Amino acid sequence: MEHIKLFCTCFFIIFSIIDIIGNAPIIIGYLKNGFKINVNQIIFLSSGIFLFFLFLGDYFFKIFGIDIYSFSLAGSIILFLISLEMILGINFNKIKKSAQISIIPISFPLIAGPGSVTTLISLTENYDIKIILLSLMINIIIVYFVLKHISFIEKKINNEYLNIFKILFGIILLSFSIKLFVRNICYIFNSEKIFNLIKP
Repeated sequence: MEHIKLFCTCFFIIFSIIDIIGNAPIIIGYLKNGFKINVNQIIFLSSGIFLFFLFLGDYFFKIFGIDIYSFSLAGSIILFLISLEMILGINFNKIKKSAQISIIPISFPLIAGPGSVTTLISLTENYDIKIILLSLMINIIIVYFVLKHISFIEKKINNEYLNIFKILFGIILLSFSIKLFVRNICYIFNSEKIFNLIKP
């Protein structure tokens, strides 16, 4: 019974941080603008990123002399730019309309982003690796199911509603990116140093 409780908690933590339901309007917005996605590639790359950081994340950061907070900080800036694209209807990276966007920004940072990667690594402190892997696998299956039917969902949502959802989730993503940015700034510099930096 305890294992089931731990699994459910772990599963919902990963589910909430990947947030494929919240990301669906973002992906639909890209499709409406003529971009292409490869579902199998997205699943393969996202799973690879998750597993890589789950097992080798600490070694990766040590090799390059960075820490997980700096990595998350960089990811928060990418999320910030994506949210501005959604809210303002602009395109920072100037991707061609016919281009695939499976790797960036869908695989990273929307699905396997800094928030989900750092959360996954932190789960190892409190959960058995088998529970984490099972929770991750089921979440990846859910992501695959949503992406596989994204075209059907797209046809059911008209442009007016899509724009509303796009702006709404853009604001949510903007808020999350700012929260992620501030939290990791506070880890990199302690709160007292930040106060001294902004003090008049």
